[in-house]
Amino acid sequence: MFRNLGYLWSLLPGIITITGNVMGGFWVYGNLVFSLVILSAVEWFMPENKSNRHSKNDFVPDMILIFHVILQMTSLVALFYSFSAGRIQGHQIIGAAISTGILSGTSAIVVAHELVHRKSKFFRSLGKLLLFSAGNIYFYVEHLRGHHKWVGTDKDPATAKRGESLYRFFVRSMSGQIKSAWHLEEIRLKKEGRSVLNNAVLQNSILQAALLVGLFIGLGPMAVAIYLHQVLVANFLLEYTNYIEHYGLTRTENERVKEDLSWQTDKVVSRFFLIDLSRHSDHHYYSSKPYHTLETHANSPKLPGGYASAIYLALFPPLWFKVVDRCLDNFKNSEIEKFKTNPG
Repeated sequence: MFRNLGYLWSLLPGIITITGNVMGGFWVYGNLVFSLVILSAVEWFMPENKSNRHSKNDFVPDMILIFHVILQMTSLVALFYSFSAGRIQGHQIIGAAISTGILSGTSAIVVAHELVHRKSKFFRSLGKLLLFSAGNIYFYVEHLRGHHKWVGTDKDPATAKRGESLYRFFVRSMSGQIKSAWHLEEIRLKKEGRSVLNNAVLQNSILQAALLVGLFIGLGPMAVAIYLHQVLVANFLLEYTNYIEHYGLTRTENERVKEDLSWQTDKVVSRFFLIDLSRHSDHHYYSSKPYHTLETHANSPKLPGGYASAIYLALFPPLWFKVVDRCLDNFKNSEIEKFKTNPG
């Protein structure tokens, strides 16, 4: 139960974002400062929590997910209400869009990732709603049917290659995932004998276009720019997360996905603010496990810092390559030594 209550911290960025969007002024920068400055810096000095203990009670973890959905939708409503009411103007508009986009990327999409893996149709629908709020048209299809199947291989656009910068990866991964999601839908529709109009990527794109038209008619072109700004920030953070999760870790197409194919961290900030996304090795090993039951693996590669603080490295490619490539080499060398000691 203590572990479950720890995830309540993940709601704080949403509360800060809503407060900033409602109050205006310099408060609009609240989540930008909190999530990308304070948390990212503090995490370097925070301890790890390697405990695998968890409660069998799903009520609190599930309620936290629902609260995230409420906070995300409220933050967007507050953003556009304050804009229309003139509470945020000038540079405040940019600050509010960035802070809201950070919430969409570090909260909405992270929670959506958890929800779309659930068997419950209700929870999957909430996951799709969160992805829609972040302007993502491909994740639901590509992540479940593409990424989890091909992670670590050349067929997975969401696996970063060694020596590939975050910025190059962002373009390659996003475009590649959209193409893959479209192709996966073509295969599904052909098997089911259904029209291209049932393509989920096409439907999501049409809905996003309809939302933009609605914002343009209702609030003007600036509202469209605000929405697109937060979408760009959110999906850049999504691809940043994809980048650090599997950077340089590879397998052949015939190998099973194991716990050594994802970078892991037990830093408490990433664990509880990102609802244990940082235990990504266990997620790929057992993708159906709820977030509050994920475990740490001794054989998984350990990311320097954590998922929150690693952004300081990733934003500067030479620094990232210097630090993480060394960690990658050390991990691979340790795997070779283990194999020599125990070939079986």
